[in-house]
Amino acid sequence: MSGYVGRLAPSPTGALHLGNVRTFMIAWLRARSAGGKVVFRMEDLDHPRDKPGAAVAAVEDLRWLGFDWDEEYVQSERRDIYRAALARLDAYPCVCSRQDVERAQSAPHDGEQLFYPGTCRGRFTSWDEAASACAPRTPCWRFRVPDDATVSFDDVFAGPYSQNVARTLGDFPLARDPDGAGYTLAATVDDALMGVTEVVRGDDLLPATPPQILILNSLGYKPPAYCHVPLVVGTDGRRLAKRHGDTRIASFREAGIRPEEVIGWLAATCGWNTKKTPTRLQNLVGRCLLETIPHEAVVWRGTFT
Repeated sequence: MSGYVGRLAPSPTGALHLGNVRTFMIAWLRARSAGGKVVFRMEDLDHPRDKPGAAVAAVEDLRWLGFDWDEEYVQSERRDIYRAALARLDAYPCVCSRQDVERAQSAPHDGEQLFYPGTCRGRFTSWDEAASACAPRTPCWRFRVPDDATVSFDDVFAGPYSQNVARTLGDFPLARDPDGAGYTLAATVDDALMGVTEVVRGDDLLPATPPQILILNSLGYKPPAYCHVPLVVGTDGRRLAKRHGDTRIASFREAGIRPEEVIGWLAATCGWNTKKTPTRLQNLVGRCLLETIPHEAVVWRGTFT
């Protein structure tokens, strides 16, 4: 194998759908075409939103489509690792709710990123003290962002990206768990410890990358390359949801759709299969050129033809 390590990181918060699989297809093919390794990681730390059976179903869907992997991990089994990483970071407990942060904005915000002004910096001496102050809510851990922390990197697909995290985001949340077992910290640490050399994911996560790079730098890890690709959306331009019909992989399988039809359509959206001919995932190894992938979102119109 080459030194390339890619990863598939589904979450059991819902069923696997076309949008998830398109990104996973690109990630898997990038690794296999490079003669590299694929790491599978179940990101199951968001327990209130986890759906019973979703983790098992995701594996079944991916296997049905032809995916395989070389290593397998489950985040809920790695809490000691996240606790150790948290202890090495300059982080503090915060009791501010999202509404508190919204009220503290000096200007209207755009999107999901809010600027945090450091309200709880130095306010509490421990997690337990913060938890008592905001009970029954749960505090969060926030990363203390260095002054004038600007992060710049060249995304493999999206191109140059830069963000002054100190001015646009402020001290960002790491986890709502006393041991640091939250997505931002866990996924970042896992990518480093699993040796991931390139992270392929949806472009909706591009703004989440600078904070993750700050975490990696603080822990002494070299950031991987990042490759953010467009999402699959409905005809209304919004990301796939129930309002766009049933786009779950399981529903296609139950309806008698063959996995080759799904892969063929997804490959066509990347410019690798111009006639949408049904094909196996393995047949696309060596054909996954990033330059043929459109930079616009892919529109699902309810059919593979």
